[in-house]
Order: sequence, then structure tokens, then C-alpha cells
Amino acid sequence: MNLDPPSGGGADAASGRSPLRIVAIGGGTGLSSLLHGLKEYATPRGAPQVDITAVVTVSDDGGSSGRLRREFDVLPPGDIRNCMVALSEDEALLSRLFQYRFAAGRGLKGHSFGNLFLTALSHVTGDFAEAVKLSSEVLAIKGRIYPSTTANIVLEATLENGSIVRGETRISRSKARILRVRLKPSRRKPMAETLEAIARADLITLGPGSLFTSVIPNLLVDGIPEAIRRSPAAKACFINLMWQPGETMHFRASDHIRAMYRHAGGPMLDYAIVNTAPIRPALKKRYARQSAEPVDNDLDELRRLGLEIVTGDFAEQAEKVRHKPEVIAAVAVMLARERRRRARAAAARSGH
Repeated sequence: MNLDPPSGGGADAASGRSPLRIVAIGGGTGLSSLLHGLKEYATPRGAPQVDITAVVTVSDDGGSSGRLRREFDVLPPGDIRNCMVALSEDEALLSRLFQYRFAAGRGLKGHSFGNLFLTALSHVTGDFAEAVKLSSEVLAIKGRIYPSTTANIVLEATLENGSIVRGETRISRSKARILRVRLKPSRRKPMAETLEAIARADLITLGPGSLFTSVIPNLLVDGIPEAIRRSPAAKACFINLMWQPGETMHFRASDHIRAMYRHAGGPMLDYAIVNTAPIRPALKKRYARQSAEPVDNDLDELRRLGLEIVTGDFAEQAEKVRHKPEVIAAVAVMLARERRRRARAAAARSGH
């Protein structure tokens, strides 16, 4: 699929039109990468071209976030902290402060300052979502960030060998194939602001990120899959670049989509965004030693699932293979702009 590239100059705002509304759903480093790229479109020349909402999973139970969950009964702050930093206006001092991790100190070692700040503010306000809002104001972020639910949940998985595994960390290390994940307790509700943002969006994105522990948990929150299906927005999935050992070994692109549909109760996407640039042989060898290979892009199967496909060179190949923030953000803006254009054309034909 070929779309006109975004101008980057705030043309929508200059002509008096409202900014494009993008809702990015996920967690982990994948979501942070997309948000980092989208931030560049948030305030071109003082007028927003893109209005950003991030919906972030809250099932993490490892590292600093896991310790704070267990000791202070708060939602895990790590993924949300990373998203705040990605959208921060000042990525120099304040962002470095939020990402600062204590290397020593009894009880402090391993904790990041941002996680501690969010935990303390949660206790001061009595509300994790309010703590996220106030922290976002401190960092002057370019957008809004909502936890997918404010309930303290645990992720549970059923594996192909029949065993049940509880906790995101243990699930991500599973050797057997993951069949299904669920939230415990079930029937958790999203924030009203999340549903409103989804209803008003021009584009809703899922991923990139860990399929079963960062992306799908958002789709297990009551009402979110239905809200996505009802929304007039374009819906797109960034297909992961590499297998994730313990989660998606031997997964093709279409397997990612089917897993989302299985957990969301049916189809909900319009686009699959797929990297078609080859991974460098040296990097492939390094990943192969960890039992990870590039995801097989079975494009014909994606088309059979009814998806339009956007292809390109989306892979940043350094020490690790990651999505290029500026490139995937440009794709997201193009899709949002195309959906806005189609909506206006449909309105003009109907006389509204």
C-alpha cells in the first residue's frame, strides 16, 4: 500500500482542521518507540498536528515494577514511566531523572526514580490514574497516557502442554507454546477516558511489542475490543520483527493477528504493517543463538484475513533489532490522515 507521506508541517492545524487523533495500545519498549516517533508530530510550529493517547498494559510483575506491586499494592509503573519519558517535552534532564536506576542502596538497588515517584504519588493521591496524570504534567508530555485498567490484575496463561502459568514474567519465559492468556480477576473495566479516546480516534494501533504480555492484555479488559470494533477509526497492527523466545517462537505474521482475534472475540483490524527489509546476517546469527528468528511475513495469509498490508523498511538494526520510531510514526500518521480523508469524502457524498 502506498500513501502520501506526511508533510510534518502542521498543514491540518494551519487550515483550521482538528489534529489527527491516534490511540496507541500496547506496552513495553515497542509502544515507547512508537510514541517517541509520534511526539515529533504533536507540536509542529506550535499547533498540534497529532493528538496522542497511549493505552498501556498494567500486568508487569517483574523487576522494579514487580517489587513495588508486591510491597506497596500499586499498579506496575514501569511501562507507563517509559511511555511518559517517550512523550516528554524535555528528554534531557527530567527524562533522565525518571529513568535513573539506583545501582546500590538497601531496598533501593534496581529501582528507577520514575517508578518510585509514581508509587509515592499514587499513595499521596490515592489513585494511580491521577498519579499518572499529575506525573505527565510534571514531564510536560505531548499527549495522554491511561492504564488499560485501574484494577490490580494478574496475567494467567494456558500452555500447549496443559499447564497453567501465573504472572507476566513466568509466562514470558515459558518453553511451551502459549494457547491463551486471561486476566485474574476477570471482568476488569477500562477508564471512561480510554473508551472516549477510542471512539473519537482516526487511527488505533496495536503493537509493536510482546504479543501475549504487552499487547493482548489490553484486549482482555472488558469493553476495549468492542469499543475498537465500534470506532470509525482505522485499526492497524505493527507486526513484530523477530520471534520472542518464550512467547512467539515460530510465529508467522498471521499467527500474531489470529492470536489477537482469538482473545478479542473476533476480527478488529484493517491494516498489518510489515517490515520487508532483510535482517543483517550477523544480527540473525546473534538472535539465532537465543532461538529467535525474523517473523515470517506470510502476506497472502494476511490478505486472506481481510487486511490491507503496508510494507517497508521499518527495522533499526544496531545491537538489537527494533522498529525505527520515526518511520513507524510516519506510517501511523499516513494511515490516520488517509482515514480522515476518506471520512470527509464520505460525508461530502452524503451531503453532511
